[in-house]
Amino acid sequence: MDRRRALGIGLVVIAGASFASGSIFATLSYAQGLDWLTLLGWRFLIGAGLAWLWVAVAPSRRRSVRLLSRRQWLITLALGAVYTGNAATYYAGIETIPASLAGVIVYIYPVFVAVLSLRFATRLPGRRPWFALVLAVAGIVLALDGVQVGTNLPVGGVLLILASAAVYSVWIVLSARLSGERRDRLGSDAPADASAARDAAGTTAVMMTATAVAFAVMAQAAGKPLDPRTVPTAAWPYLIGIGLIASFLAIQALYAGARRIGAAQAALVSTIEPVFIVALSFVFLDQRLAPIQLVGAGLVLLAVLIAQTAPRPQGAPEPATPLEAEMEGAPEPATPLEADMGA
Repeated sequence: MDRRRALGIGLVVIAGASFASGSIFATLSYAQGLDWLTLLGWRFLIGAGLAWLWVAVAPSRRRSVRLLSRRQWLITLALGAVYTGNAATYYAGIETIPASLAGVIVYIYPVFVAVLSLRFATRLPGRRPWFALVLAVAGIVLALDGVQVGTNLPVGGVLLILASAAVYSVWIVLSARLSGERRDRLGSDAPADASAARDAAGTTAVMMTATAVAFAVMAQAAGKPLDPRTVPTAAWPYLIGIGLIASFLAIQALYAGARRIGAAQAALVSTIEPVFIVALSFVFLDQRLAPIQLVGAGLVLLAVLIAQTAPRPQGAPEPATPLEAEMEGAPEPATPLEADMGA
């Protein structure tokens, strides 16, 4: 395995662990009386603030933001709005259906990403990753200890979680397109004149800003303005944690990792997230692991290992499409420094 691919996998694993922490922080925040809309509003306000601070402290990151074309700014802001749909539908859905069921449903998104990648990104190479995908989905069901579905299961809640998975899949693929990924190349292979938005620091800062503004507007419209005086003191450590780890770190790591291994591979590696959720729940929420959950976690880990032994995808040159034309603008120089999370 080459160093670039190994780094990409490592970044996506970090993203998965970071996103998993969000479930723990959310549970602890709800216990302090916060609702999902207030939680998400502060999550992305804090995340966006940290992202811009990260951009501001390094000239290379500031330059990456200045190099974004007008069209790329619009696309990146639109992606931030898309992410709002993913978070809102998921957290609204778990108010009406069991969280375990929501976890099973939303983690079918790697299947959506794999299918979308057949046309819009780098497809999974050969049969091995597809087998790993099936194995991972089976492992997720077991890791979440199955689902007790009653006869009065709210259809609306199920549809919301399905919508969340679909929206997240679209966001991952379009983010990969923005980073330069195409059917015949990974984002890290994009030529210098492709003008891809390579730098995760600047791009994710713009995205999270759009998401934060959208949730602030939603909270205001719902009569729940994001007033810090209304937040219980005990809830602030959890809000800072979800903003720092599950937003700032997670989104930057996922964007930077997907650029190196492709959207479909990144989605497949991300199926390791429920394993982290189960482990973190055991450590911080004292939730015990059942034997079936351990088996499921093992299957997910095995699936990720199988997927990464597949050959790197090779493709023929892809003709330009209208979407590609939108993603690519004026020539932009790229440096190795800009390619790594703005570091």
